[in-house]
Amino acid sequence: MRAGNQCRFSERGKRSGRGIVNGLVQVFQNLGPTRVAAIGGVAVLLMAFFIFMMTRLTSPDMRLLYGDLDQTDANQIITQLTAQSVPFELRNQGTEIMVPADQVAQLRLSMAEMGFGGRVLGNELFDREQSFGTSSYMQQITSQRALEGELARTISSFTTVKSARVHLVLPQRELFTREVREPSASVILRMRGGQRLDKQQVLAIQHLIATGVDRLKPNNITIADDRGTLLARGGDEEGLASAQTDELRTAYENRLARRIEELVERTVGIGKVRVQVQAEMDMSQVVQNVETYDPEGQVLRSSESIEEANNVNEAGEDAVTVGNNLPDGGGEFGAGGGVSENSSRVEERSNFEISKSITNTVRAPGEVERVSVAVLVDGSYDVTPVEGDGEPTRAYVARTEAEMQQIEVLVKTAIGFEDGVDSVEVVNMPFADPIDLDDGGVETFFGLTGPDIQRIIEVIVLGGVGLLIALLVIRPLVSKIFETSAVSITMEDDEAAPALITDQSGALVPAPAGGAGGAMMMAGGDAEDDPETMIDIAHIEGRVKASSMKKIGEIIDKHPEEAVAILRNWMYQEGT
Repeated sequence: MRAGNQCRFSERGKRSGRGIVNGLVQVFQNLGPTRVAAIGGVAVLLMAFFIFMMTRLTSPDMRLLYGDLDQTDANQIITQLTAQSVPFELRNQGTEIMVPADQVAQLRLSMAEMGFGGRVLGNELFDREQSFGTSSYMQQITSQRALEGELARTISSFTTVKSARVHLVLPQRELFTREVREPSASVILRMRGGQRLDKQQVLAIQHLIATGVDRLKPNNITIADDRGTLLARGGDEEGLASAQTDELRTAYENRLARRIEELVERTVGIGKVRVQVQAEMDMSQVVQNVETYDPEGQVLRSSESIEEANNVNEAGEDAVTVGNNLPDGGGEFGAGGGVSENSSRVEERSNFEISKSITNTVRAPGEVERVSVAVLVDGSYDVTPVEGDGEPTRAYVARTEAEMQQIEVLVKTAIGFEDGVDSVEVVNMPFADPIDLDDGGVETFFGLTGPDIQRIIEVIVLGGVGLLIALLVIRPLVSKIFETSAVSITMEDDEAAPALITDQSGALVPAPAGGAGGAMMMAGGDAEDDPETMIDIAHIEGRVKASSMKKIGEIIDKHPEEAVAILRNWMYQEGT
């Protein structure tokens, strides 16, 4: 009996395998060619998706080694990575190099040691070993390169500057020459995010470089950005003077605005006032020399007096005169006549000093001609608490006219207001709520960085997609296949199982084949059994005799182990 059951079980297993295949074929036949092609395409896409995700998950986590590289630096770094057998990826048109996350720090150190990655070398050039045969010219070039690198690093520390390159021209003093050439410098700036430098920042860079190089003047420094915009012209004295005047005006405006804010904040509160100052200044430089004389303030400095007296007495002589030479002239003048002459001279000289005042006036640029001040004042707020955990409400309350007038008087007094020249406007308006901006730091969530969280999300998405595919696609398809195979097996069992009839002794024996035998069996069965013992289960599998069910129960009682094994097999097939 047990051997027969084993044969029956093996036969049933074969029929089950054939039923699954037949069920699968039947399902595809019922779907039709169009649906089968669609299912095949979906299966191919799902397979490609799973392959991509598995490749993505099994590939090493790639992190940025260097970004925004030029072709020369990128080629050198790739050559070194290839020589070290380090896997890498190129992104963003070859300007970014990605390497495994666990090797980023080590590779950056090794690349920096070799001077790659766009890193500017400064004093590190002197750390390299130099041979004894190095000429003085090479040492001079190394020193200049180190100075250029250090200046470029300093300029790159500006928040708006991404990188910088500095070129210095340092002329050497030649023998037997009196000409002294001044050093010069040129700077190219690469801005961050398309930002621009204002005049104050350009002036700061000029002075920063000038103080770092011996004998270099700020007006000999040329600065340009990566867009080709000339920010500072070398040898431009007027441009440097203009930048200095702008710096002077800006410093005055900031100082005056800060003074007004500190004064008004004492009344309205910290952070509730904003001040903007616009000053008009006379930037011309005037030098005036004045000499003033006071005629009323004369003083005798020196006095000089000279007196002269001359007395001349001469005896009479025959003087050679016209009268003596006349024929009758000689008798009129008697002999012994003389000449007497007296003269005197008095000279007096006085020197006076007149008081004189000399005034030299030098008016430096930056004389304030007009000041315009705009003051924005926030109002007060009434806070109303809310029951529970809700946030309290704030109601804006404008300031009174008297308060605004008092603030205006304070501002005018602080700036030295002059009627008809200066202007002051004080306005009361509510301030907008400040927005908290991200500081750009590396945020972590339970110790996980952004790439780690992204990788976890990828795994979760992959698992969710796989679960949905299993529930919505694979499970219905497999269930339908097994249902079709179960129906095929049941039909085969019904066709192959011989009919059992009860003989006179009450034992089950196979019924004879053929319609007559079947009719006789049915007739005999109807003659022996009571019609009330027939059970109608038309909704399940048809009409079955109660006696057959009874005999099946007896078989189960006689062979419980085999029956349990069969039931478990059926339950397992239905469960799958």
